[in-house]
This record gives sequence, structure tokens and C-alpha cells, in this order.
Amino acid sequence: MESIEILAVVESVSNEKGIDEGIIFGALETAIATASLRHFHEDADITVSIDRVSGEYSTHRHWAVAEELMEDFHKETHITETDSKMTLGETYSLDVDNVVFGRIEAQAARQVMMQKVREAERDNIVAMFTSQNNSLMNGTVKRVTRDNIIVDIGNDIEAILPRSQLLPGEIYKIKDRMRAILQIQEIEGRGSQLMLSRTCPEMVTELFRIEVPEINEDIIEIRGIARDAGSRSKITVKTNDGRIDPVGACVGMRGSRVQSVSGELGNERIDIIIYDDNPAQMVINALAPAKVESIVMDEDSRSMELAVNEENLALAIGSRGQNIRLASRLVGWELNIISSNEAEAKERVIEAEFQAKLMENLSINEAEAEGLIRGGFLTFDDIAYADDSKLITALGLEEARVEEIKAAAADAALMEAMGEITQEESNLESLTELGFSEEEVDILVSKSLKSMDDIAELAVDELQEVLEITEKKAADIIMKARESWFN
Repeated sequence: MESIEILAVVESVSNEKGIDEGIIFGALETAIATASLRHFHEDADITVSIDRVSGEYSTHRHWAVAEELMEDFHKETHITETDSKMTLGETYSLDVDNVVFGRIEAQAARQVMMQKVREAERDNIVAMFTSQNNSLMNGTVKRVTRDNIIVDIGNDIEAILPRSQLLPGEIYKIKDRMRAILQIQEIEGRGSQLMLSRTCPEMVTELFRIEVPEINEDIIEIRGIARDAGSRSKITVKTNDGRIDPVGACVGMRGSRVQSVSGELGNERIDIIIYDDNPAQMVINALAPAKVESIVMDEDSRSMELAVNEENLALAIGSRGQNIRLASRLVGWELNIISSNEAEAKERVIEAEFQAKLMENLSINEAEAEGLIRGGFLTFDDIAYADDSKLITALGLEEARVEEIKAAAADAALMEAMGEITQEESNLESLTELGFSEEEVDILVSKSLKSMDDIAELAVDELQEVLEITEKKAADIIMKARESWFN
């Protein structure tokens, strides 16, 4: 390729595509180097440099300086310290004659250059839309394929809407108008792509932003959303102005605002819920109108056990568990729901077990243990740090005897805490025995996977979701954790 031709190609492509000349020169250098490689060893390291002023180019070949006794030493890719007069690890470079291109080499160079130009053009377009990532876009259907819908989002710029990101039952034809959320995604082997989605939670958020002016004015905030696209969504809202009802503002006069959003989403049902900083209250709000009788929270595992009366049980769970599932995703806690009768039975069992512990550890009789439980003393710590007067009332004993019971309760509380610490240390040690690193153990514990038994109950793909490990390693670790099941 002549220098005049190179300069002409760079100028014309840069003007036509609106791409910086430096990128075009880089694409040409890669293209010429790739085509030149046909005349060298397949593993050779070849680069090309083009003078940005004259258009003249030169070809360079590179070798890695390495020991000749090295197992993968190859004369086409490596050179010794003696021959190169350089030190190990450095790169020895040599100018070689430019390859005279035939028809095949020229065609190969052209293909590589055009590919690089298309990539640069796509990167420019993606950069234009970076500020609009996760925003609502209006577009027109341009093409419909088996797997995707190609949408013109303006100025002949195309975005891809995969059929998996359509609502159930949606059908679009060429020239149909549509609204969807723009999502810039990194696709392996293809770089950044403009993708669209109508199933993501942001779709609901952005539609409410259009329908409810108070959201754009920051008077009302959407704090969270959980969605089963095309079926049901739950959103939490909060007002920054006590005079405004956030639920009423989002619903609108006679439901006009929420109906507009629902209509755009194929009549998807939308529950609007008052946000609360207290996760327990949030759950109560999210499950309304079902009434929650009681909640037991476990902050370590971020789980709650909810008691609901029999009449409200089906309503709280929802069709195929949808209501409780969406509430769980909205709050970010695992929710387990049981009937009030089951909760009462479970509470009685716990109280009976604690009563037996009280009698054993504090040397008190059954009536005294029952008196403590009725008085609301449900842990050894409650007893150890209680006011003497309250214990005297609950037990009906003299002050001296109460002091003995408090001391015994403090000892029992300490023994319990030591037992929990020892058990936790044992569990962490068992994770290390499975071959996890300290960093991996920390990640597992943060996901409430604290023992060998927890790992044994996982499926391979579930463990891979938590840790970035191979399928084989995950399978080996789980099988090792399950060894105790068969012994």
C-alpha cells in the first residue's frame, strides 16, 4: 500500500464516519500487521508503525528474551541473552522489510481495518449514550428477527431489544413505536452494546417519573422496587414534604397515574407502599392488606419469621408465592411465613425448653421458672441485668436469694456466649478444611454460609453464584462437604 493511498484512506474514512484520525491510523497499523503475518511464523509478534505526516510505514518483529533451556523456548518467538545482548524479560525488536501485498493480503487487511473502524464507530455511539444509561428511550421498530427486535432510537442509531426482555405476550411489528430502558452492556467478543429492556425494574421507575411530577421535583422518592414483569410490581415511596401523601400522589385522581403506568406495561398490577427505615414495618406495609400477627427477626442471617392468622395466610403468600417473594426482594430479607397457630406452638416449645434451662442452671423450681417467663425474662441476660424489685415480684423470693439467682444467670449467659463462639470458630475451621481461602470464607459468611453443612446443602450453580470458581471445583467442594452424610 502506497503512502499516498494510506493518507487518503485515513482522511476519507475519518470524514465519513466521524472517527478521530488517530484511531484510523491505529486500525490500519493492526490491519497491515495482521496481513503481513501470513509471510512469517504463525506465532511471530509483528507490529507496524505509520508516519502520521508522510504516510510511510515500517514493519517490526519482536522476540522475548529468555533462557534457551526454558521448556517453551522457540526461536520464532524467543531469543537468548547472548544473541540479543539484552537481559531476561526484555523484548528484542528488529525492523524487517515491508511485505509486498498481493490480492489475498490486501483483502485480509481491508477486512481487519473495516472491523476496527466499525468497533470505533460503535464505541463513539455508545459514548454518546453513556449519560442516558438506564433511562427511558422512545424508538421505532426497524427490524424483527427470531431472537431480537432492532429499534431505531434516533438518528438511525440502532439498539437491540432481546425477546427475553419483552413482557409476556408482547408482539411488535416493523414501524411500531415503543418505550424501553436503555442498558449499555459489555458483550463478550463484541464490546459495549446498546441494549433495551422492558422487564427491568427501572422501567416502572421511569414511567412513574413521567406521570408523577413530584418525583422529578424530589418531593417524592421511589426507594425500592421488586418486579415480576408483566404480572406484578411492588414499589416503596417516601415523601420529603409532610403535607403530601406519596401513595396518593402516585395513584393520582381516580387512579389515573398508576393506570397509565400499568397500561404501558400490559396491565401489570402495581402495589405502592409507604417506605419505612424499620425493615419489620416495611414487611408489614408490603404485605398489606394481609395482617401480620408477629415477627421474629434474625439479623445475622437477615431473615424474618412472620406469623399470619389462617384467614390471611393465602393472601399474604399470594398466587404461587408471588406476594411474599416480591416483599422479600423489596425489603432485602428472607421471609418465612407461618400461621399464628404454628407460631404459638413454636413459642410454647421455646418457652418450655428455656424453662428447663432455668431450673437446671439457676436451681429454681418449676413455679419460679414459670414466674420468670411470665414476667418477660426470656434470656439469661434479661435475668442477670434486671432490677432486683422486678425479680422479687416475679419470683416472690427474698433479696438475698434473688442476688444468687442473678449471679447464676450471669454465669449461664457467659457459658452460652462461649459456646456460641466455640461453635462459630469450629464452623469457620470446617470451611477452611474444605479448601476455601480466608477471603472466600469472609464472602461465604457474609452470605450466611457459615458451616460445612451449609455448603453441603448447596447446588453447584448456587456456590458459583457466591464465589467465582470453576464448576469442577465447586462440585468437588460440595461432595467433600457431604462426606459426613455417608459415614
